[in-house]
Order: sequence, then C-alpha cells, then structure tokens
Amino acid sequence: MSHESYTACIEACNGCATACNHCASACLKEDNVKMMERCIALDIDCAAACQFAAAAMARGSEHAKAICALCADICDACGAECEKHQMAHCKACAKTCKECAAACRAMAH
Repeated sequence: MSHESYTACIEACNGCATACNHCASACLKEDNVKMMERCIALDIDCAAACQFAAAAMARGSEHAKAICALCADICDACGAECEKHQMAHCKACAKTCKECAAACRAMAH
C-alpha cells in the first residue's frame, strides 16, 4: 500500500504525538506531579507509538497494520487515563487519543 493511502492516519498520529507531548509537559508543571505520574508515562508511550506508526506508514512498512493496531491500543490507554483528569490539556489529549485510536484501528483492518 502506498503512503498516500495512509495520509489521514499519519496526520492523526502526528497530531496525537503532539498532543501527548504537550500533555506530558503540562502535567509536569502541575502542583501534584506524583498524581500525574501514570498520565505522563502513558503520554510518553503514546507519543512514541504514534511517531513509530506514522513513520511506518510513511515508509509503506509491511508491518504498518500491526504497528497501527498496537498504536490504537496505546492511544486507548492514554486517552482513558487523560479522561480521569480535569485539566484542559488532559481533556484535549484524551479527545485526540480517541480520534487517533479510531484512525489506527481502521487502518489496521
């Protein structure tokens, strides 16, 4: 499959990686950073997974579908954690993670 057919998912992954990096950075500035520990860890994992998935799709990797399936699972976990917090950056990240998970899951099938 050519990378052009992956464009929407690549864009979703890149947007999600940006949102997760922003969320992790913003969480580190919260008063109770310890409370945000799992959110930060998942943000970092999710950003890395999204960057990996976007790169795999851009290359037309034979493993792109499997990587997208894994990315969707990590996006779901990150989004679920971010939803638990009331900060605007967490709410925005949760929304982006859900959208990316849907795009990756569609690409994986």
